[in-house]
Amino acid sequence: MPGPNLVFVMSDDHAAHAISAYCDNTSSRINSTPHLDRLAQDGVRMDATYCTNSICSPSRASILTGTYSHVNGVASIFTELDYRVPTFAEVLKDAGYQTALFGKWHLGERAESAPRHFDEWRVFPGQGDYVDPLMIGPDGAATVSGYATDIVTDQSIGWLRQRDPERPFLLLVHHKAPHRPWVPDEKHKHLYPVGSIPEPSTLYDDHSTRSQAVRGVRMSVADDLGADELGEDLPDELRGPENREARMRWKYQRYLRDYLQCVQSIDDNVGRLLDVLDEEGVSDNTVVVYTSDQGFFLGDHGWFDKRLMFDESLQMPMLIRWPAALPAGSTCDAMVTNVDFAATFLDMAGLDTASALPTSQGRSFLPLLRGEQVPDWPEAMYYRYWEHDDPIHHAPAHYGVRTKEFKLIHYYGAGLGVPGSSERLFESEWELYDLRTDPEELVNVADDPAYAEHRATLAEQLAELQARYADLPYEGPSTERPSWSWADEKSIAMATRYGERPKSE
Repeated sequence: MPGPNLVFVMSDDHAAHAISAYCDNTSSRINSTPHLDRLAQDGVRMDATYCTNSICSPSRASILTGTYSHVNGVASIFTELDYRVPTFAEVLKDAGYQTALFGKWHLGERAESAPRHFDEWRVFPGQGDYVDPLMIGPDGAATVSGYATDIVTDQSIGWLRQRDPERPFLLLVHHKAPHRPWVPDEKHKHLYPVGSIPEPSTLYDDHSTRSQAVRGVRMSVADDLGADELGEDLPDELRGPENREARMRWKYQRYLRDYLQCVQSIDDNVGRLLDVLDEEGVSDNTVVVYTSDQGFFLGDHGWFDKRLMFDESLQMPMLIRWPAALPAGSTCDAMVTNVDFAATFLDMAGLDTASALPTSQGRSFLPLLRGEQVPDWPEAMYYRYWEHDDPIHHAPAHYGVRTKEFKLIHYYGAGLGVPGSSERLFESEWELYDLRTDPEELVNVADDPAYAEHRATLAEQLAELQARYADLPYEGPSTERPSWSWADEKSIAMATRYGERPKSE
């Protein structure tokens, strides 16, 4: 039997807690996603999938290459993928797979940054538009009439129907939604009316124990999310610091209304795609993956956007269905990251990652999906956000380690020349959260003497992970700056550190 086929559906900024399959307690559900829930019911729900750099372009690069940002060159949304680092799409194409990509790319605007290793592709320039978007393909650019989420699905279905049925295929379906600004499809604008959406328990978090760097971010729903983005004028009686709580509540309802309406189109179109796989008779031997490039704050801690290492931003939804090989209705709580995706997909295709993708820093979690015990599976994951003090949200550069019980974060306070970062230096600060007693991450205990031993152990784990992935820690202003240009010798050395030099084009 050829295959398995792989359909990889990725949305943008879709938080796991905006998928009803992730909300076992009905009172915590903010929306209903029946078609995404089909994937969970028929496959595996991954409950601890994390991104290694919570921002769009870096996560996409890590997914494709199986490497951290300092290896693939994409540290911020202003950097571009180093094409000497191979991708799982390239490997599958070389192995005989038909390959296609439709939707959001966001890995560079230059001609050299166009998608490679795809038989057919059509993508949005940059973020793209929700309505009548411009799309670029190998034959040029053209405006496509309609709603972006429908368009990407139409193109994907069209390609599926005309593929060679004798060969396995890889189809990447990359939706723009629910990325800001939130423009719902007209047919969903009656859903989730203002006043009906449950508020998160941390909406009014006062951030009193957090670092100065975190307290300085500009991601507040009440103060930094413009009312104009929500399609309404802010009432005069909600202005001013004395009305902040009422303003927060007013903006939250409208923000979530628009966001969830955009998600509803994603859910509808995932259903369309699953139906076509059934009609084509390929569902049983087709791996269908649904994920997002990172999480998103949905009023959690009073924030919108992502970037920070708190779980709402760090966690990626991941639902995987493969009827021929995976148990239906199962869950997996082992920690995996987006760096592990490429190795897993190649393993599913029967390929050896070490030889096929020698630069990979990830590990296949296919045994976990099958329900097998893997005694040496990592119990900690490493995260690094590089884009320091960006001009819009002013999020600080930081790195950290997450285990099942704790999270240690170091805000080292320097941009290190990363495009999009400022040169302003911040004071070095630490945060530590005890996830056993404080799962909502409200109380920073980094300086609590009772946690000194835990902090020391986590610091050792952090150093071990940095050594494993060859990522240099920050050691002051003299710290060596990584190169973010894939045209110089330093980046060639970094890209080839994990194996033989990748083939170039």
